[in-house]
Amino acid sequence: MAKIVRTDRELEVPNVDAALRRAGHELVLLPDGVSEPDLIAATREAELILMCYTPIGKNAIDAARRLKGIVKYGVGIDAIDIAAAKARGIPVVNVPEYAEETVAEGAMTLMLALAKKLRPIARAMDRDGWIWPETRWMGLDLAGKTLGLIGLGHIGAKVARMAGAGFRMRVLAYDPHAEAARFAAAGVVRQAELRAMLKECDVVSVHCVLNAETKGLVGAAEFRAMKPTALFVNVSRGAIVDEAALLGALRDGQIAGAALDVYSQEPLAKSGHPLSALHAVDNVVLFPHLTFFTKEATERLEEDTLARAFEILEGRKVLVKSRDPRLRGQTAGVVFAD
Repeated sequence: MAKIVRTDRELEVPNVDAALRRAGHELVLLPDGVSEPDLIAATREAELILMCYTPIGKNAIDAARRLKGIVKYGVGIDAIDIAAAKARGIPVVNVPEYAEETVAEGAMTLMLALAKKLRPIARAMDRDGWIWPETRWMGLDLAGKTLGLIGLGHIGAKVARMAGAGFRMRVLAYDPHAEAARFAAAGVVRQAELRAMLKECDVVSVHCVLNAETKGLVGAAEFRAMKPTALFVNVSRGAIVDEAALLGALRDGQIAGAALDVYSQEPLAKSGHPLSALHAVDNVVLFPHLTFFTKEATERLEEDTLARAFEILEGRKVLVKSRDPRLRGQTAGVVFAD
């Protein structure tokens, strides 16, 4: 019997929990926001950590003397000190493929919500019961507009397909790490310079990973480069955006609106949060980091999470499907998908 700690218990993965317990393992569930001392105390004897949002830093990794592996049940790995895990030969793995189509659909949903002024119209309907076609309620067509993608990974490519083939948008993309063939396959026009692309876009959507290179990638200069009629969507990671600059751009009318599923500091709150003011703004759509959360995606997430967990618990090499160089740089206890 192994001790397993799963953080972020608010994100329910009942099939994972049930399967691990059926296999005879001790499963400890920790809440979102658990303190580092409590995390260290809970994981000291753990052989496996399953995490989603909770930071797993060097102190926790070094203190977990029996730890055999860390599974991120999700995609982003920026909250894990991978260098500390590598130093101890502890494999780290994520679940990169479960929600690519799902999150792409979420990005399109947020785009449409902004373009059609869903939030202010819904508020007016709730308040008044009916509204008439005044200028303030006038929305936009996506057809014929220019969409700029920041990042052309698996999710970005799927957004390109939906926007281009489905909505007849002209799609541009900035991704300095993607090969030319990827742009051609996705049917998008490659852009060599981010700000130059932003000047052309009616909608901008973020789809790159968070790392040292992309942290704060979209800041005040980038928002100044956008059209005052442009809409901004982020379903990737909050810290890719300078959020103070985003607030300023919205306040000063540098952009027409924003739709956000992710925030540097989560959870978002109606008060006491750097972005609390956005709750009262009609040209902003706020989503609680749930574009990934559908029945089908959750089933895929649970299946892959369990496969990786049992590989680690049974002493087999864990399968790394991600192309992220931080995970591909591991040498101990891993095998890589083609």
